[in-house]
Amino acid sequence: MQALHLSCFTAASCLGAGLEATLKALAANRSGLARCAFETVALATHVGEVAGVDDYRLPFDLADYDCRNNRLAVLTLEQDGFAETVRAAAQRYGAARVGVFLGTSTAGILETEQAYRQLDEAGAFVAPPVYEGSHTPYALADVVARHLGLSGPAFVVSTACSSGAKVFASAARLIGAGLIDAAVVGGVDSLCLTTLYGFNSLELVSPEPCRPYDSERRGISIGEAAAFALLERPAGELPPDAVLLAGVGESSDAYHMSSPHPEGRGAEAAMRAALVSAGLSPADVDYLNLHGTATPSNDAAEGQAVMRLFGRDVPASSTKGATGHTLGAAGALEVVIGALALKHGLIPGSPGSRALDAALDLDYVFTPRAQALGVVMSNSFGFGGSNASVVLRRADAKGHA
Repeated sequence: MQALHLSCFTAASCLGAGLEATLKALAANRSGLARCAFETVALATHVGEVAGVDDYRLPFDLADYDCRNNRLAVLTLEQDGFAETVRAAAQRYGAARVGVFLGTSTAGILETEQAYRQLDEAGAFVAPPVYEGSHTPYALADVVARHLGLSGPAFVVSTACSSGAKVFASAARLIGAGLIDAAVVGGVDSLCLTTLYGFNSLELVSPEPCRPYDSERRGISIGEAAAFALLERPAGELPPDAVLLAGVGESSDAYHMSSPHPEGRGAEAAMRAALVSAGLSPADVDYLNLHGTATPSNDAAEGQAVMRLFGRDVPASSTKGATGHTLGAAGALEVVIGALALKHGLIPGSPGSRALDAALDLDYVFTPRAQALGVVMSNSFGFGGSNASVVLRRADAKGHA
């Protein structure tokens, strides 16, 4: 795969809005998880809620798209000069030559949930849900493209927790085919009752803040987030700390609707494919951001795959103890975290985790390490066995042209 430049990126999660807040929290090994007080949810769990989303107002011309998911998206687009950078790219390439490829799982379903709680005596909606502007997953790509003034190809990937990572592969393919010159990629997922009660019904929700890869892990903590990156072909000589998308690997377990293959075969296949795509070997990877949801089966399966491929040779951690599991946004959020790690020489820790599962022989990082990094891999594995691994590298990574 031709390496692509992440010329700008941004994120918002329970750690804060923008790169500075995110980096500070990661460096301090701080978790943004708090006891759930979201909406009418009555569950003994912790969530990662983004501050200020309820009070944020979309621009007037986007009023028909108003929902929590789209507010979170636009709020995040306005961080770190991201929107301005994309609009400048559209001026260079033409608005039709910049694509939009985003991941989500919930879209605007919260507003549909609220509408169903307000029915009249005949069972009709008092305030009907806005399907086109919120509930349908494509509304996310539409609102982002409209806000940024883009008219290139746009679509939404919804493959559960791998959604926000798989879009990097989609963008790379279309840029490689010459159909577009640049792409806005990312993921957005917001809290709603369906995911909180749904994962609880599967007995996957932890009553305490999640503890990935811990010997006493009890399940996930659900979070919400938005993360975006602008992908372009490298132009001229890049600064040494520029971040490049080096490769993406995808696979399917074809094993079970909600459980990974117990030996992590799909996870291993995705990681190997990502390395092949990047022209790298396992020895080239300096840090691995694990999928690490903190459920017993997911961490065990991924851990086995990592042991077979990397052994103890690569430091690894899961940042979901900091952000919660942000579902369809997780892949994009953790790519942005990987990019921050590369630029700042920081291996994030794993807030909440205390003792590594004795069955997993990994170099698991509990507290942040300052370490120069050249190559980072990020894993995102979803329900239905849909897997994606993304490889990033610095422009000055030794041995990589």
